[in-house]
Amino acid sequence: MKDLMGMMGKVREMQTRMQEVQAELSEMEIEGRSGAGMVEVVLNGKGDMQRIKIDPSLAKPDETDILEDLIVAAFQDARSKVEATVQEKMASVTGGLPLPPGLKLF
Repeated sequence: MKDLMGMMGKVREMQTRMQEVQAELSEMEIEGRSGAGMVEVVLNGKGDMQRIKIDPSLAKPDETDILEDLIVAAFQDARSKVEATVQEKMASVTGGLPLPPGLKLF
């Protein structure tokens, strides 16, 4: 019974820490870039887009396909950085316990 109470305490601690990490992630800003920095996308730690910056030289009507590709590439760059940051933060919460791949904790 003593072990069960200790385990429940650890679970509560982990839940509290998880909430703190989730709040921290929502406040983070992570940049992704493409086209040598001509397109920049900023996501928060939850992967929500906060803003996008496009170099004015890319705003040519006959080259919209290039701009579209650069936006997607910048988003993917930011998204991969967000995923790496989330994995790192969650590892600190779970104490390095291996979690199933693709498990969404929030």
